[in-house]
Amino acid sequence: MIKQLLGKIPRKSSKSAGNGENGSNFGVDSYIGYERFNNQPGSDSGQNNGTMISMKHQNGNLGLYSYEVLPGFKDVPNSQKESLFFRKLKLCSIVFDFTDPVKHVKEKEIKRQTLLELVDYVTSANGKFSEAVVQEVVKMVSVNMFRTPSPQPRENKVVDGVDLEEEEPTMDLAWPHLQIVYEVFLRFVASSETDVKLTKKYIDQAFVLKLLDLIDSEDPREREYLKTILHRIYGKFMVHRPFIRKSINNVFYQFVFETEKHNGIAELLEILGSIINGFALPLKEEHKMFLVRALIPLHKPRCLAMYHQPLSYCITQFVEKDCKLADVVIRGLLKYWPVTNSSKEVMFLNELEEVLEATQSQEFQRCMVPLFHQIARCLSSSHFQVAERALFLWNNDPIENLIRQNQKVILPILFPALERNARNHWNQAVRSLTINVRKIFEDLDPELFNDCLLKFQETEKKEDETKARWEARWRRLEEMGAQKTAGNYNTTACFPWKPF
Repeated sequence: MIKQLLGKIPRKSSKSAGNGENGSNFGVDSYIGYERFNNQPGSDSGQNNGTMISMKHQNGNLGLYSYEVLPGFKDVPNSQKESLFFRKLKLCSIVFDFTDPVKHVKEKEIKRQTLLELVDYVTSANGKFSEAVVQEVVKMVSVNMFRTPSPQPRENKVVDGVDLEEEEPTMDLAWPHLQIVYEVFLRFVASSETDVKLTKKYIDQAFVLKLLDLIDSEDPREREYLKTILHRIYGKFMVHRPFIRKSINNVFYQFVFETEKHNGIAELLEILGSIINGFALPLKEEHKMFLVRALIPLHKPRCLAMYHQPLSYCITQFVEKDCKLADVVIRGLLKYWPVTNSSKEVMFLNELEEVLEATQSQEFQRCMVPLFHQIARCLSSSHFQVAERALFLWNNDPIENLIRQNQKVILPILFPALERNARNHWNQAVRSLTINVRKIFEDLDPELFNDCLLKFQETEKKEDETKARWEARWRRLEEMGAQKTAGNYNTTACFPWKPF
């Protein structure tokens, strides 16, 4: 009688198991078990190479799950390979704790070997992946990849583009599994057997946003995989292209105007470099606004050195696509030109040279006056690398041709800086380069050069006269101050102070 009554009471453990078999959503950060394999059809229950391990459901209930070695794809007929693929995907959906190196060592190795088998299967697939397979692949990848990383202090310790502590990047302890998961997903996205119409339902905008969040990872190996995967998704899923560009835009806005902290800016710019290269002509207004509002402001953060090379490539691509954008780009560089950061100035000069190489004469004439005022300031810099890099512009033939064509405007702007450098700059290399540039202008148009020299001497004479007047005034003020002080002293001597 008592047994009959007890039999009518619902059991928690069976309910939990039922939920698990129905594919309930397990917590990504907990240890995850999707299914019990020891009772699955087709498994070799006589050769149980696995162990029972305790897994935690997201509702907090504990359960025992069998983690066993499944047969290889070569050991089953073709008709059962897809079913085995499912089972291997579910086996790989269990996430282990890598903070404890001695925990579940055997099960971790089983999972690693299974993931390698999945890589081979996806690579050698001969037929289109069914919708169920796509769903299960995305589920397995999501469970492994979209995890909450261990919190790391995110202080901005970069000054002048140099990491003060020069610390090694934080490496994910789970990388032995994560790397193969990323490889499975990369092969799956790149596979010709992946149907875009089916897959876009599961690799949707929410999924892409999670990938973009992950690219802020401190592990450079993970960022490299994410860069490749995002680029593949952009190329294959045309429906997501505007959304991906907009989302990357938003990452840049937050980085430039709010946090100045992000680990994946360089990787995102590398993706964009390839995207910009494929833009059709004429450029859409949307793309031009992206240049003005997102790319050019990326020159503002002080950690520019971390991503300057891919940024410079993106900027140059725009100018090569549409030469009319050269004026916009150069004025943008002048807007964010550093004042006290010499290493950043050298980077700006490097980028400026690449932009000027692709600039046409008409666009050059629009911005040459403010541009060469800035170059004149660089020539006058006491930091020899800044002055030297500015003088190296004359070693570039296309830029020198632009300067020759407009020397009547440019030489009067540059002449005072060139003359002072040739006379007084402390660095011998800078003085030698300055004399060479000065000689180029003198040979091009001796008359113009002599006019500039006369004007410079007149200006210098006026400056000397002004300086002499100011010095004379200061001397008079000092004498008046001395006389007043002496008068006060005499008064005090004649009328000594008396207490009240």
